[in-house]
Amino acid sequence: MTAQIIDGKRIASELRARVAGEVTRVKRDHELTPGLAVVLVGHDPASQVYVRSKHKQSQEAGMASFEHVLPENVAEADLLALVTRLNRDPLVHGILVQLPLPKTINTEAVINAIDPAKDVDGLHPSNAGRLAGGFAALSPCTPLGCIILSKSVHASLEGMNAIVIGRSNLVGRPLVQLLLNENATVTIAHSRSRDLKHLSARADLVYAAVGRREMVRADWIKPGATVIDVGINRLSSADGKTRLVGDVAFAEVAAVAGAITPVPGGVGQMTVACLLVNTLRAACAIAGLPKPGV
Repeated sequence: MTAQIIDGKRIASELRARVAGEVTRVKRDHELTPGLAVVLVGHDPASQVYVRSKHKQSQEAGMASFEHVLPENVAEADLLALVTRLNRDPLVHGILVQLPLPKTINTEAVINAIDPAKDVDGLHPSNAGRLAGGFAALSPCTPLGCIILSKSVHASLEGMNAIVIGRSNLVGRPLVQLLLNENATVTIAHSRSRDLKHLSARADLVYAAVGRREMVRADWIKPGATVIDVGINRLSSADGKTRLVGDVAFAEVAAVAGAITPVPGGVGQMTVACLLVNTLRAACAIAGLPKPGV
């Protein structure tokens, strides 16, 4: 048995096209151009690549894109002042402060300063609380992408047994809430869970987001299960080359699973696409328009 490879690149491309169509419609019918502001502190190469991708894809979708690059040693007060300006800017509907921030800055204070209506990363306590309560909220982009990828395999997740391995505020915890909203039965596990292999082997849906390379092995997987690999780990080989691997041992798990996301080319592709979805949804909500059809 060989698993179906879930093509995150194709699914993300289709989602971006749908977003672009809705952006064209709200521009035409309501003279509204959704605007995304991304704030990058410092010059981390991986973050720079990610920010460039966000800028390019938001422009391709017809959105306004605003980039703010601040030095590594920026004062926390200056960063908070920029967030306050963006909160007040009527052309900005989504604000994303690229994480991680330097240790000299209180990340929680920065997240709390973002207007929840513009919090397209879904990390503000207001959005996290609303999501936990089952209310409408802006959800973190990576978990949202995980749900979309899962539903590309299963028309409904209702009644399925799901396990989320990882409990971060960015992925694990909000993913649990989104799965509950889909009426799945959810186990949340982590690196300290007892008999993690046994817990995982009972699940129809396995989400690996623990940050440990190739931790999930073939004997962790129920035959035919759908496996969504959120991990991105860099491996250096003897010849100095670097390759990306996930939290799942892809080759051996693909021989057991029914469907699996690759790394790269899986969840990572969906994160920016879902950021565009959140920005469009935020723009419509702020303008008092109906929820867009995406």
